[in-house]
Amino acid sequence: MEVTTTFAKSSFQNNHLKTSGESTDSLIDCFVAASLATIPFGGLTVSGNFKFFSRVGKTRIIPIGLKMLLIFICLILLSNFITNFISLQLTQRQIINLNNTIMVSQLKELYTTSSNQYQIFSYSGNKNESIDAMCKVAKTGFANPNSVALGVNINGELQFFADANELALPPEFKDTETISKINADKEAGIEEGSISFDSLYGEYFGVYKFQDDWGYYIIRAELRSDLEKANYRVYGIISALIIILTFIFIAAGYITIRREFRTLRSITDELLQMQQKKKLELIDISKAPNDDVTYMAASFNSLSMQVNNLLDTFQKFVSKDIVAKAYAGRDVGLEGSQRDLAMLFSDVKSFTYRTETLGNDIIEVLNVHYNRVIHNVHENYGIVGSIIGDAILAIYGTLESKKSKAYNAVISAWNITRTTAELRQAMLTRRAEIEKTRKLTESEDKVFQAVMVDVGVGIDGGKVFYGTIGRNDFDDPRQAHMTNTVIGDTVNSASRLEGLTRIYHLPVIVSESIKDEVSAETARYKFIEIDTVQVKGKTKGKKIYFPFDTNEMEESLLAEYQKFEEGLKAYYEGDWKSARKIFKGLELDVTQVFLERMGTKGAPEGWSGIWAMTTK
Repeated sequence: MEVTTTFAKSSFQNNHLKTSGESTDSLIDCFVAASLATIPFGGLTVSGNFKFFSRVGKTRIIPIGLKMLLIFICLILLSNFITNFISLQLTQRQIINLNNTIMVSQLKELYTTSSNQYQIFSYSGNKNESIDAMCKVAKTGFANPNSVALGVNINGELQFFADANELALPPEFKDTETISKINADKEAGIEEGSISFDSLYGEYFGVYKFQDDWGYYIIRAELRSDLEKANYRVYGIISALIIILTFIFIAAGYITIRREFRTLRSITDELLQMQQKKKLELIDISKAPNDDVTYMAASFNSLSMQVNNLLDTFQKFVSKDIVAKAYAGRDVGLEGSQRDLAMLFSDVKSFTYRTETLGNDIIEVLNVHYNRVIHNVHENYGIVGSIIGDAILAIYGTLESKKSKAYNAVISAWNITRTTAELRQAMLTRRAEIEKTRKLTESEDKVFQAVMVDVGVGIDGGKVFYGTIGRNDFDDPRQAHMTNTVIGDTVNSASRLEGLTRIYHLPVIVSESIKDEVSAETARYKFIEIDTVQVKGKTKGKKIYFPFDTNEMEESLLAEYQKFEEGLKAYYEGDWKSARKIFKGLELDVTQVFLERMGTKGAPEGWSGIWAMTTK
């Protein structure tokens, strides 16, 4: 058996406009004999002349006035039916409550009679006479054809039975669920209350009380359908009156609608909203019939879909700020400027191993990963600068936000690492489920390790060139090609910082400029100084920091990092002996880098505290 890892895929479906050529029932043709005013339709003039329904091709055009009249009639009928039905239901509920009150009074009388009859039975020993006496008392309170009074023991067996219509009920209580419920209530100390139970004749409702002397429940109940029959009879009469009165007003309603329905308000409102938002949308005709207005809206939707398809494709390949600029009606040309931005660089660790193991399936893994990463970037006012295989460059500062660009970048970095951790946890859970039945094979284990995606994130900020480069051919737009890009040392620095996450075993590493900007804005992040490094190709050392999230991470861990900073200070000062002692007392992975770097030696002569990297 192979382990198959299924990743969620996002799929988007477009609505397709469908017009039907089916004709409307001929019965509607006879409904009104009047003619409509002439209606212009896309160059085609459709007129009435007592031929009420016109056609475009094979499709019948329903006049909008008639359509609105029919809707109006249906709504009135529905409103009246529902109102009267609710009224009857409320009345029925009041009747049921009244019946319950009456039945409670009758149950009390029957309960008292049963107690007295038990005393008589105790002396006479004639049980049948006592039961007959209870039945007579019960029958005096019967008001409906199927009223009943009965005694049922805890096993559901009938002890006595009285009815108003000589019902042929079997000599046992069939509703075992109800008897179980009232038995449970009795064990909880509740020996009386309301009850409903099923029988051969339908559902009964009523009240009950446990008779300690006889040792069974005394029940007084009414058949629910007895009360409903009278209500439905009234409902039928009212419904007939509603229909008759509705048809009387159809003629007047039709004349009124034709006179008052002068504008196509819904369509013009939607078009006005689109104009205000500067965005094309579809007019909703999913439930619209084939009338003249629908055809006009369908023509607009056909054009709108084509334009939107182009825009959707455009914004999938272009950054959000460029899309916003295009939507605002501004020209997008070859232009750019120096801007102060924050760069976030994220890369998948051990990507070569994952590619070799998964082959073409690595695309599925990356799509799942990028689906969440890109969402996090956009959610925190960033834009995707580029995606290069397993790496993504996000840019912050081009979109308006209440938070600083550095803060948004750090939030995104932690969200990215958190979502990848959630994916890994889901895979671990799946593996545990499989290993409950069997162990993974060697090849399955390799696949499992390959889909356990982990990332590193580096963030830096500073002045960069941001804009569009390429070719803009005004004479032949087909020859034009432009791309949005960011150029500057900050971009390379963010990439270098991401590479350092693998060395220092940390998920996120940021520069000093990011640290300063975020620290001035919030106290949520405590920036732990990790090292001062001179990356390959640079001549100066640069401090690097780990953004500790005080909202998400434990205080005990913060204490560990603060102790680490004490060791780092000794390390900078050349007191490697003291630094080793401090680092060995910590359980942080980052300390292993310094312990291996220092070994058992002391600081070299001329030590500046800067570590020169020999690789990228």
